[in-house]
This record gives sequence, structure tokens and C-alpha cells, in this order.
Amino acid sequence: MTVVRRPRAGLARHRPWPMCRQCGGVALDMGSARTRAWVSGRGMILDVPTVTFPGAGAVYPIQRGSIVDTQGTARMLDRLLGHRLPRFARPLVVVTAPVLDGFAYRTEARTAVEVLRPRGVLTVPSARAVALAAGVDLSRPLLVTDIGAHLTEVVLLVDGAVFDARRTALGTGDIDDVTPAARVAEAVVDMTTSMLRQDDTSFTVDALSRGPLLAGGGALRPDITCHLTAGLHAPLRPVPAPHTAAVRGAAMFLEAAHAHPPDAAPDPPDEHLYRPGASGP
Repeated sequence: MTVVRRPRAGLARHRPWPMCRQCGGVALDMGSARTRAWVSGRGMILDVPTVTFPGAGAVYPIQRGSIVDTQGTARMLDRLLGHRLPRFARPLVVVTAPVLDGFAYRTEARTAVEVLRPRGVLTVPSARAVALAAGVDLSRPLLVTDIGAHLTEVVLLVDGAVFDARRTALGTGDIDDVTPAARVAEAVVDMTTSMLRQDDTSFTVDALSRGPLLAGGGALRPDITCHLTAGLHAPLRPVPAPHTAAVRGAAMFLEAAHAHPPDAAPDPPDEHLYRPGASGP
């Protein structure tokens, strides 16, 4: 287990586009196990395994929060979404990204998403997307625990921005006789405790007393949530449909971006806009 701390601080038949092309968009949450997509005017249209088939066998292009095969990811997106978008559309794409090592993920994600011919790519930290999907008050400190298939993050949000974060390369897909559910829960407890010890403000304490927001497939497993409740001595607040919370939050960011075009306002601190042809992070 590795814990990382972030310093503060073809041509297929095309279907009609349900909205004007200028306003079209796609929200993506690409995990190591599942890829989920939401399209403007159609809602969530995909919840499928993150896999591509370049030859005789299956290849998994995203592993534990990292895009390890950018071209494979692009092939997967083209196979899943290419025929679902109008031929000449240039959608705005919002992609969720892990909080830690997010720069590397964003860079590879932007390259892969180019296959969809986007007019812009907006990346959003998964924790912020989860919080938005949950509809919680972001004026108070908030802990977001996102337990995925092969990656778990504990993120502290203050005024909606990432204040601190921990992660471990462990998740529900690792649970077996060697790695029981209790170990995943213990890793979350350890990361939260470490955050408490190193926080010289009251933010983590306040957020913990408020109750951590729980998302990801792990939130659907009683064997994990039971151990978490006992280990954290705090009430847990599972997000409705926690396994799709990140993509639903990304869809809300997408709708907000349409209402407030990035060209007319500066980007919020934890969101990153990329326009094809531009350089920089």
C-alpha cells in the first residue's frame, strides 16, 4: 500500500444531436474498472468496463488512477462514443481526475479525449464532482472519501477547494482472502488520522465531526462501511448512487460551464480548462 500526501496550498450512423451543437457536451469519469459517460440532453448513456481490444486480448488502459495507455484510452473512447456524437460536432468535455498526481492524469486524458474532437476539455477533481453531486454545503469543511475499484482517496475540501488529500492504491477490486474489506477500511482510517495529526487548523476536525461524504463502489459495501464507522467514530454520509456520483457531478460542472462560458470568466482554482491547440497545464 502506498499513501501519498499532497502539499497544501468509424463512420457509423450518426444520431441527431439533441441540443444545438454549440451547447453539446460530454462528462466523463474514467476509472480503472468502469468508464461512465453523460451526454448533454441524453443523460448518462454509458457505464461499461474500462477496456480496449487492440488485438486478440483485452487491455486495461487505466490502472490505479493513472492512464498507462493513452492511445488505448483514445481507442476506447472512440469505440464507445464516436458513433454517438454528430459527425461535425465539437463538444465541450468535462473529465474527472484524481486529486493526487492529477497533472499527469489531466495531460494524458486531454490527449485521449482529442479523438472526440472537443472544442475544449475541462478537468475537475473527482472529490469536487462528488460533493457537487451530493448537493452538500461547501461553505463548511468537508471530507470526501472515494473508494473505487483500485484507488481510494480521502480529500479535505475547504470552501469547495482541495486543502489536503491522501490516497492509497487499494480498493474494492482488491478484496479477497488476502486483502479483506477491513484492510480497505483501515487504510481510510489511517489516511484520515494522518490528516488530523498534520492539520494545524480545525478544518479536519470540523469536517470529521460533520461526517465524511462516502462515494465510489465501496460505499455500497456494508463490510467496508461498518468497519469505517467503528474506526472513524464518526457518522458516514453515503452519496446517493455513490458509484456514479463523480460523473453526475461532472455533468453538473458541464451544465454550469455552458451557463457561464470559460471565455467570459477565469477558471476556478481546482478546475483546468484546455483548448485544443493551446499549451500549458
